[in-house]
Amino acid sequence: MKKGFLIAGLALLTLAACKKEECHECHYELNEVEVEIGKKCGDELKNLEKTGITVDNVLYEVHCHEH
Repeated sequence: MKKGFLIAGLALLTLAACKKEECHECHYELNEVEVEIGKKCGDELKNLEKTGITVDNVLYEVHCHEH
């Protein structure tokens, strides 16, 4: 019985660790002013930093960092 609880506990810890995504606050600059776009996580975070964001047909570089 104790072995079953131990295995179940380890499985839950493993799942929790796998689901934990890296998240950061992100912004772009418009006329030297930071425009906040909020907290982004996982693939969305990676894609924004890689490709930027388009606003009113203008592509801006996105910067994400921890707070």
